[in-house]
Amino acid sequence: MPLRWRIAALVAAAACAVAAAVGVLVHEFSRDRELSQAREAARVTLDRAAATYARTGDVQGSGAALDAPGLPGGLRGLVVKGRRGTEFTAGSDGPAMWAARPAGSRVLSVRVDMSGTMRDIGALDASIVVAGLITTAVVLPLGVLTAARMSRRLRTAAGTARRIAAGDLDARIAAGPRPRDEIADISTAVDTMAGALQKRLLGEQRFTADVAHELRTPLMGLVTAAELLPEGEAAGYVRDRVRVLSTLVEELLEISRLDAGAEHADLSPCPVGPLVRDVVARAGLESEVLQERGSDGVPASVRTDSRRLERILTNLVVNAHRHGRAPVVITVSDDGRTVTVRDHGPGYPRTLLDDGPQRFRTGARERGSGHGLGLTIALGQAQVIGASLEFGNAPGGGALATLRLPERTCPAFEDEPPAEARPLDR
Repeated sequence: MPLRWRIAALVAAAACAVAAAVGVLVHEFSRDRELSQAREAARVTLDRAAATYARTGDVQGSGAALDAPGLPGGLRGLVVKGRRGTEFTAGSDGPAMWAARPAGSRVLSVRVDMSGTMRDIGALDASIVVAGLITTAVVLPLGVLTAARMSRRLRTAAGTARRIAAGDLDARIAAGPRPRDEIADISTAVDTMAGALQKRLLGEQRFTADVAHELRTPLMGLVTAAELLPEGEAAGYVRDRVRVLSTLVEELLEISRLDAGAEHADLSPCPVGPLVRDVVARAGLESEVLQERGSDGVPASVRTDSRRLERILTNLVVNAHRHGRAPVVITVSDDGRTVTVRDHGPGYPRTLLDDGPQRFRTGARERGSGHGLGLTIALGQAQVIGASLEFGNAPGGGALATLRLPERTCPAFEDEPPAEARPLDR
């Protein structure tokens, strides 16, 4: 049950409980007071009737009766013992207050009719019930409005927290003055946390970008110097390490641009199937490409940034070959908007599936070595072009990366003859 309805139910229950408690107290107080007044009136009448009976031997006109047939048995037994008393009854003749005392060998009694009094008490009870219902009807909407406002503020705080968790570090819950309550304290704490997190991340991003930028200039000189070394095993090793270091610096600069939001997509029509085959050919890695064709036999095309799409696919294919095992299978859907890359290795580690790609973390040891930047860059570039990149493990074993491109209208390409879904070895 949503929070506002729980609060509304609590308010309604509290209002009903208060109305019921007040009603019971008022009912009992009114009844006791009326019974006390009737008992006192019966006693006064009985005493006057006893005086009249003692003086005249008759009770006519005094409001009392001798040996009344409707006298309660308990009260009659009390008089037989020589005592006097009162008793309230609600018999077939209606509610009444009885008072009796001995009168020689007879029983002198007085009956005070309380039918009107009990009707008044019943009417009072009905009025209390109506007042309780009216109070509940008035309080309940106010409670719902208050609870809805609280729930809306909590939902806003939760939504902002989710936006911050998704990477929108500029998101804040509210600006300007806020009510001074616990929800405002939570909102202030979340905003403060987001601000501190943003400052820390921006500092780390600036540090990474500055380091990569400062390394780039001396690295270019190192690359040039390595190329001037005489041929030999040592020179080949130096050139290989220099290339690795150069690639690392370029990847760090690319990540810095992605973190800073400086990357923007340049959309144009792109035939996905041919692009995938070109990526495999340029990578020089043996992969199996499965491309499905639409019903018209024309290669599927989408409107996207082909350069960034090529970067994403290259990183996925290289990662599959580096950390997985052959065969590596790349499948393009018939509409060209879904591309999957699957290897037959140990699969992605649990930490990557739970937390996503992390820079400088390669996950499980059996998935090989590396800097952990390839999948991070692929995920960042996918966000730039508006695509979604999901990582999972295939049911039959192996890592499975699924790239889903957004739906954008694009004219079809007709530069290849129609064909059915076919494997192509590269």
